[in-house]
Amino acid sequence: MITMKNIIREGNDTLRSQSKDVAFPLSADNKKLAQDMMTFLENSQDQKIAEKYHLRAGVGLAAPQVDVPLNMAAVLVPGPEGEDPSFKDVIINPVIISHSVQGAALSEGEGCLSVDRDVPGYVVRHDRITLRYFDTNGEQHKIRLKNYPAIVCQHEIDHLHGTLFYDHINKQEPFSMEDDDLIIE
Repeated sequence: MITMKNIIREGNDTLRSQSKDVAFPLSADNKKLAQDMMTFLENSQDQKIAEKYHLRAGVGLAAPQVDVPLNMAAVLVPGPEGEDPSFKDVIINPVIISHSVQGAALSEGEGCLSVDRDVPGYVVRHDRITLRYFDTNGEQHKIRLKNYPAIVCQHEIDHLHGTLFYDHINKQEPFSMEDDDLIIE
């Protein structure tokens, strides 16, 4: 079971390295990694389990965050209260094949399980993306995402390329945005 002890923190070289594509069919180790990452997200979003194991809530976890430099990330974006998740899958070898010109940022900024500090500022990303990825069975998917699920997937894909969320924050004006950018509550 993945816990916070397994998640590497900023300063670890793996977080700044380019990950490698995952081969199919998945090895037993990679299948277990995919399942363990998704289980961490499920557990982190369950208040009782999260308290028991001292887990910080997460909506995404990339393989590099557990010190495995592979192009794989688990994403679990909750839906409205009592409904199915907005997006839930392990995305393997993901590629953003198109995106909107319009930017968007979360009103409260972004955080990261690998960053143990608040970094104030808007992380402006694409509001809409078309994502191509493989699931754990090797099936290819092409989906359109917008708003929060799009932002979460872009955050996780950044991890696969050695980029952390605060790299996107304007250093001189952390809360600056373009006039037509959206603020996601």
